[in-house]
Amino acid sequence: MNRGVPRDDMLGRLRGLPLFAGLSDDALRRVQEVAVELEITAGQTLARADDPGSGMFVIEEGTVVVEGRGEHVIELGPGEFVGELALLVPESIRAARVRAKSDVRCLAIGRADFARLLEDEPRTALAMLPVVARRLWRARREG
Repeated sequence: MNRGVPRDDMLGRLRGLPLFAGLSDDALRRVQEVAVELEITAGQTLARADDPGSGMFVIEEGTVVVEGRGEHVIELGPGEFVGELALLVPESIRAARVRAKSDVRCLAIGRADFARLLEDEPRTALAMLPVVARRLWRARREG
């Protein structure tokens, strides 16, 4: 994930993301060790509906479009995350296609690393819960 970014700067960037804001420096270092920084070109697909979930994405810059079944479409931007449902329920598949609306810089965290992170840092799961619940409520209401 580092790719030439000074270590202190990376920790600051992680701390600035709501999902990781409450974590200690040690926990942020663990996130830094497992996350892979990706740069995605506008129009590129990050995840396809019905594929097995292999990781989640935390958006640092840019906007993605989440295209669910029917007409359910949402846009997510910096500080938000996507792909977590398929990781929280291991036997599930991706529920939507995720496409970069603009150029995107994001962090990708794989399934096994995500599971270890949640075991080590349950505060990460607590930060995710209200967001996941709100999305599920909205999808049910609109779908």
